[in-house]
Amino acid sequence: MMKKLVIAILVAGVLSLFVAIMPTFAAPVPDHTNFGQQLNASQCNDGGAPVINVTFSVTNDADSGTLGNAWAYDAYNKHVQVWQQADGTYCAVVKYQGKFVTLAGPSPNAAVTGGQVGTGVKGTFEGGYIATFDGMLQSGLQTRGNLGSFNYACDTHFNCPGLFDWVDTYFSGVTTFNQPYWAWNYHAGNNGSWVNAGTGNQGDITGN
Repeated sequence: MMKKLVIAILVAGVLSLFVAIMPTFAAPVPDHTNFGQQLNASQCNDGGAPVINVTFSVTNDADSGTLGNAWAYDAYNKHVQVWQQADGTYCAVVKYQGKFVTLAGPSPNAAVTGGQVGTGVKGTFEGGYIATFDGMLQSGLQTRGNLGSFNYACDTHFNCPGLFDWVDTYFSGVTTFNQPYWAWNYHAGNNGSWVNAGTGNQGDITGN
């Protein structure tokens, strides 16, 4: 799904742009991250109400693995909350919950495991990130409630003509965009589980 480089400049909102190759920690079953602790309002909220609190659904989002290849197509619900901080910058909590269907080729953690995955393996995932950034909030936009559905229509080269980038949509003049925390858990039953996180990748999803 696109993940997750810690970045110092604004990038597009496709998950695949966030991918980072991180070391694997040997474990028969990956340790899943604690999203209840990490992805909550206390990470950003200094007492004020969020300036953005929206949800939307996404289909056909290409998900990238540790070799940079598209290994699956994702469909998910996304929840974006943004607070303005005392110094005028912004802090966001962004959550994802959805499902994926694999493409034949290198597995998501193939850079470490050398694994392969077949076409049509189905699973679920959840996760998200914390972001801190500067910029100016644009006026006249819907900042509460459900924004509807977006078909990213990505190809396997991560060209996504239907991309909805919430940062570019809601903010101008963004010069820094940092992600102090990001993590996604993937579950595919007998085909395995994969944790893709800023603290390291664990596990893999392989087989047919």
